[in-house]
Amino acid sequence: MQLLVFIIAYPFLWIISILPFRIFYWLSDGVYFLVYYISGYRKKVVRANLALALPHLSDKERIVIEKKSYHHLCDMFMEMIKTMTISSEEMNKRFVITNIDLLKDYEQKERSIMLLASHYASWEWLLALNQKIGYQGVGVYKKLSNKYFDKLIRDIRSKYNTELVTTSKTIPYIAHNQKEGILSIYGLASDQSPKAGRIFHWKSFMGVEVPAHTGPEMLAKRYDLNVIFAKVKKLKRGYYEATLVPISDDPRSVLDFGITDAFIQEVEKQIHEAPEYYFWTHKRWKHRR
Repeated sequence: MQLLVFIIAYPFLWIISILPFRIFYWLSDGVYFLVYYISGYRKKVVRANLALALPHLSDKERIVIEKKSYHHLCDMFMEMIKTMTISSEEMNKRFVITNIDLLKDYEQKERSIMLLASHYASWEWLLALNQKIGYQGVGVYKKLSNKYFDKLIRDIRSKYNTELVTTSKTIPYIAHNQKEGILSIYGLASDQSPKAGRIFHWKSFMGVEVPAHTGPEMLAKRYDLNVIFAKVKKLKRGYYEATLVPISDDPRSVLDFGITDAFIQEVEKQIHEAPEYYFWTHKRWKHRR
């Protein structure tokens, strides 16, 4: 059944990926109408999250943000499909890294990097930075249940010198690279809520006390990785800009949870600047004090 679903879906995905951008975004508008007005996908979750995180806004103001966030959500997932066939030249034009020299400096110092990102703007197209550096790009991800779509995702991302590693294999993978002296940049989007049995630290996020993922900090300290935050902005439809923000060059000297707290603060800054580009459909505040 998994193979049948893949065989049926793949041609449609490929056709979508080769559409000119104008038609491509018209199609995204249609998807937005279906997702927001017809299916109402996770609309209750989104409204509850917005009320918790942005209580100072009126209901009317939050509805405006809600609609914009769904529109962006549809654009972003359509852009994931576009990644199947988009050229490197087009990608570099649409996703710009403002200070890529920072990574080149770390590379000269032979230091591997923990690159933290949030589910904001376009974390998928952030993979484009691997075209500009000599690091082995590594994306930590949750494996898809359909093995054929899982392979498709891995194939798409491998275009940009990126290897996907499941969460369960992350530690041995990093340990191997460190032992062999393979300079790597490990990308994690860790602003989601951790599982109840893996809560080690609570932190105020958008004014609400919630548990925070501490895994990236633990890995950075164990393997002495430089820690950087990728601050991504959406300039206009289909165009993004990322600035790399150093969090720590010496993670082992930082007090416990200091790196985690600094990351969360950077995510908050992004959201306050333009909340419509955050991934509000996640149940980020399901565990809270």
